Parts: sequence; C-alpha cells; structure tokens
Amino acid sequence: MARTGPYVLGIDCGTQSLRAVVVDVNGKLIASASRQYPIDYPHVAWAEQDANDWWTAAREVVPKAVAEAGIDAKQIAGLSVDGTSCTVVVTKRDGTPLRPVILWMDQRAHLEADQVTATRDERLRFVSWAESPEWMIPKAMWLRNNQPDVYEQADLIIEGTDWLMHRLTGEWAASLNNVTCKWNYASVDGGWPTELLSSLDFSELVDKWPSTVLPMGERAGLLTPEAAAELGLPAGIPVAQGGIDAYAAMLGLAVVRPGRLALVMGTSTCPLALMSEGIFESHLWGPYPDALIPGTWVLEGGQTATGAIVTWLADNFAYREQVEAQQQGRSRFELLDEKAAEVPPGAEGLVLLDYWQGNRTPLRDPLARGAVWGLSLKHGIGHLLRAVYEGTAMGCRHILEDMAQAGFDTECIYACGGGTRSALWLQIHADVCGKPILLTEEPEATALGTAVCAAAGAGLYADVVEASEQMVTVTHQIDPNSNNAAVYDTLFDRYVRTYPCLVDLMHESAGDER
Repeated sequence: MARTGPYVLGIDCGTQSLRAVVVDVNGKLIASASRQYPIDYPHVAWAEQDANDWWTAAREVVPKAVAEAGIDAKQIAGLSVDGTSCTVVVTKRDGTPLRPVILWMDQRAHLEADQVTATRDERLRFVSWAESPEWMIPKAMWLRNNQPDVYEQADLIIEGTDWLMHRLTGEWAASLNNVTCKWNYASVDGGWPTELLSSLDFSELVDKWPSTVLPMGERAGLLTPEAAAELGLPAGIPVAQGGIDAYAAMLGLAVVRPGRLALVMGTSTCPLALMSEGIFESHLWGPYPDALIPGTWVLEGGQTATGAIVTWLADNFAYREQVEAQQQGRSRFELLDEKAAEVPPGAEGLVLLDYWQGNRTPLRDPLARGAVWGLSLKHGIGHLLRAVYEGTAMGCRHILEDMAQAGFDTECIYACGGGTRSALWLQIHADVCGKPILLTEEPEATALGTAVCAAAGAGLYADVVEASEQMVTVTHQIDPNSNNAAVYDTLFDRYVRTYPCLVDLMHESAGDER
C-alpha cells in the first residue's frame, strides 16, 4: 500500500556517524540510514573531524532513508538538523572550512577557559561561574593564540549545525539553543556576551558569528536547488532551525514540561532538567534561559565519555569475546553484557572513575583522567564492563545529587540513546540513582526530536511543544531494585572519595601531556 504522508526528515550529525530518519506526523520512524566517519586524536584530549565528511554522509543517507521509507521525496514536508556541540567549524563565508573541526569533546582550550572564568564577569552566573574548555569562546581564543593566520582568514567561527544549515539553505544563522548553552549568550541579559568579550580583549569575535539567531523549530529557510539535487529532494522544502543533539532528544522524549529530566545516553551522557525558573546554585551548566522552549530554563549536566568508554573497552580488551560473538552470529556487546550480568553489584570490589576525557560536571575538571582500582587476578572482562557501567552510573548520580542540592528534585528519568540498548546498563542506572527510568516507543529520541523541529517548522504543528507531545509515546518503566541500594550507596561513597585522592597526580600527568 502506498504511504500518504506527510513526512518529515531529521538529520542527526553525531560524533561517530550521521543519521537520516523519515518520520510520520504521529512520530513513527518509517526509515533510517546512517554512515560512519572517522575522528582524529592528534594529541591527548584533542579531537578533530573533517566537516566535509558530514556532507558526504548526508548525500548518501538522505536518499537512502527516503528510498527505504518507500515514499516519494515530494511527500517530505520539512527537515531539520541536530549535532554535537560545541563542535567548532572555522570557515570562509562560502562554507569552505579552513581547518579540521574542533570537536565538542576536545579539551585543548582549558587554559583559555581558565582565563574566561578568571574575569568573574556577571554573564558567567548563567554557567555556574566556570567556563568549559569545550565552549566557543575558549576554543576561539585558542585558535587566535595558536593559529593566528587561520583565525584572521576566518569569516565565520561557528557550530557544526550552523555549517550544515548553510549547506541546506544558503543562509547563515545561529541556533538560540547552541549560543545559549555554549557561547555565553543570554536572552534575558542582553543577548551576546559583549562585556565578557571586551574584558578578554576579544570583542571582534562577535563579527565572526552569524547575526541571526533562531530558536529550535523556527523556519530558517528553504532547501536550495543545489542542496536538493545532492540530497535527492525537491527544492523549496522548509528547513527548521535545529540545535544540540541532547536538546533535540529532550523534544524526542517529551521533556517539554517543567519538572521533567532527560537522560541522553550516547558517546557521552547528558542529564537535562527543564525548569520554570532558573536555579543558580549548582555546579552544573546553566541555568540556560529559553534554550529549549521560550519561558523555560534548562540545567544541564554532562559526562564527557560513557558509551565511548564501553566501546574503548570492547575495542581494546575484548578480542576473544568479539571472535566468539562472530562465531555465534551475535553482537559482541550482547555477549559482553551477559558476562557483566554474571558479576554481582559492586563488581567484586572495583571502583571506576569515568573521566576518560576529563570531568564535565559537577567537578568541571578537564584535566581529570579515568581510573579503576581494586583489581585482582580474579577480575575479568565481565567485571571490567560492569565496573564501567557502574562507574558511569555513579557519574550520573553525582550530577543528580548536585541538582537536588541546588533545588531540582528528579522524580523520574526519561532515557534515550544508544546506551538504552543495554537492559543491564539501564537497570544499573536505575539502581544507582534510585529513580525509575521511562522509555519511549522510539528509542532514537535525538533523531525524533529533530523531526519534531522539522514538523513545527513546516507548520504541521503550532510549535515544538505540541509537536513533541503528539509525536512521543512512553511505553516502558524500569524501577530501581531496592536490594542493591546499600551496595551502591557504599560504592558511590568510594567513587566520590577517589577523585580527591588522585587529583594531584591527574593534573601532574595532564601537564606532561601538553
């Protein structure tokens, strides 16, 4: 039977791959296609990528997803884009990149971030008085300090999503979501951080930013004939402003009412709380005004590496399991999960710090490094994976406890992302955090949230709130196992006490890395 539509297209530009999804107006994912691309790590704690790889991937996966959906491309009513942030593209005005992209997880600008923090500018109250090296101003400062020729040639220093939106529409516009969360923009305090930049003798940076700022879901332009030809779509399709992948996931989880919390479990993990009023007493990121929905605030936590650590462990220490899984025709992660499930809570004495790429929140220490202690000859790959699952869950609990101390009490967690494929990892999160976890019908909430933006921008719904609540359905709930509470309370205490014991050594080692 022929499909009638209309449909929307979401493009999710992730850390390791770009995905295109075709979604109907009820939120059902009809088809999906993805393509991977490489990451370069030129130095410890650096991470780069080629922006052109994103467009190459889009040219492949968009027509593939439309073909898989079995629809006519003319039935696509709108599209939008999300991506990692702050992923910095340095470009000419025609869209030609001048250097490799500096990925969100890159920590090279930690000294510049310290300089921003040292200003004690009032704008920093929106980021808990501490700048992250992952954000725009420190990365742009690093570029000016270390690659001045490239900096001078740059017409624009922008986000990866801005660059993709330009490829789609020919227009340059920044997302209100990105600039609020990563560029020190604050709509309730005059917009651009001009006084902060002036105190850094960096006022000219504003001239390298787009002058137009649009909220998520607002129509940003129309698909150009050139882009349409490359993507196999009709020209003139409305293109809606997108934003940060984790915030798109909030829309894809129906976290559109104050009091709800999203947990986005991917390469990294982001807990995001939606509030009616700003909470300024945390050690997290924010509170961010109007970042997701006008009139609301978001408090954001972040773990720089979670799923990435699971992949790292499997890639480097699970060769035997990979061969065994191939012989059985199964995923290596399915087999590894079985081994981890055989290990009791607490991994028989292992304590793991999940700081492979530094600690985003609440310690906000880019020089922190991963650690595991308590090892014995009894411990095997199952113990190590369980320790990774538990250590990353401890990092999540650390963030939620900071939120609670600041005044936000999490009642339940709406979870999404690749990490939700592991029932064990989800149960460990529920047990460690002591909170029920809700799952939605469509697990790829980031891509669905981008489709929500596309639906709003195409006028299929009044706004992203209506689109989200109509397109998202909650289907499952995972309750914490109270029998594991005592062991995880003890483990959390050890987790928190480990960092102060190692921090001096971590910083000493990080100094050697530079």
